[in-house]
Amino acid sequence: MLSKLARGVAMASVVTLLTGCNLVVMNPSGDIASQQADLIVVSTILMLIIILPVMALIVFFAWKYRQSNKDAEYDPEWHHSTKLEIVIWSAPLAIIIALGAITWVSTHTLDPYRPLDRIDADRPLAKGHKPMVVEVVSLDWKWLFLYPEQGIATVNELAAPLDTPIQFKITSSGIMNSFFIPALAGQIYSMAGMETKLHAVINEEGIYDGFSGNYSGEGFSHMRFKFHGLSQEGFDDWVSKVKSNENLLGRPEYLQLEKPSIDEPIHYFSDVDPELYNAILNMCVDQSKMCMNEMMAIDESGGGGLAGIYNVMSLTYDVPQMRGSQPMPDRKSYVATLCTTPEGGFAGDLNALPLFSNEQTSDRAMSFAPSGVSTGF
Repeated sequence: MLSKLARGVAMASVVTLLTGCNLVVMNPSGDIASQQADLIVVSTILMLIIILPVMALIVFFAWKYRQSNKDAEYDPEWHHSTKLEIVIWSAPLAIIIALGAITWVSTHTLDPYRPLDRIDADRPLAKGHKPMVVEVVSLDWKWLFLYPEQGIATVNELAAPLDTPIQFKITSSGIMNSFFIPALAGQIYSMAGMETKLHAVINEEGIYDGFSGNYSGEGFSHMRFKFHGLSQEGFDDWVSKVKSNENLLGRPEYLQLEKPSIDEPIHYFSDVDPELYNAILNMCVDQSKMCMNEMMAIDESGGGGLAGIYNVMSLTYDVPQMRGSQPMPDRKSYVATLCTTPEGGFAGDLNALPLFSNEQTSDRAMSFAPSGVSTGF
């Protein structure tokens, strides 16, 4: 009796805890998330077509062929039934075909890189409509949002007008994270030196939770922000509020902001360096470093040859040891710049090694050197 009472209390406790669950994934406020929720429902129903009959038949066979039922048919020589084989194979095959077709269509329709073609199920998007661009940067342990069209930036707060397509361009300052607003759309990863994209739209006014869905270290649990779905007038007021703060976000300010911090408060920046996101993406906010796109251009042109072997500097970008948390080992190196003398030789005491094999690459190599970097050794 006591064990039954304890079991009942345990079940009641579980039910009580589940009442606090937020089912926003199944009841979202954005069209993309709504389509994803529908996909979950349809897939679950198709699978239940098999699961429920199987579970029911287990109970039925256990009851019908119980030991006390002496009237149950007994046929030890039975080994085949064509009708049963047809049912066993055709039903799962039909469900697999249906799931495959749904997966094929939804994989293309809900591709996060695919621009939207509708605002919701009843309103198609006008041709030629350009989405609002938001540049997202995951930091340790906070989120930076850049609005290039509005010329503003925020930390740990995001806003967008209702029924307006949004194009998120997403990258990271270092460790990989996952950008996720359940009410808006599915999650997508942010990675250093790479850009991922997400297209979405919010259809209902409200304040929604956003966070990182990928564990990224000590401050991960505080890596949260609020997403505000606003009317156009409310969004304009929000932009005006951000612009009223006379805070500048340039390269020096970003390098300070990039440092790890936990439970970072909301920040507004009314003036933003327009080239900042591109510098973050190419991992050259510090202008003493060569940008990735410049380095890739050199590689595409045939590489730097021996110049790249000798012309290196210490790599300190996002290295935990530079934060003072770990002992300093031997430092890694990276190419700082490539340079030649007007005669086509190497700038330095390396016996004038040629940078490239042909005679016309000297000026081209100089053009790859980032601004603010000395061209000597």
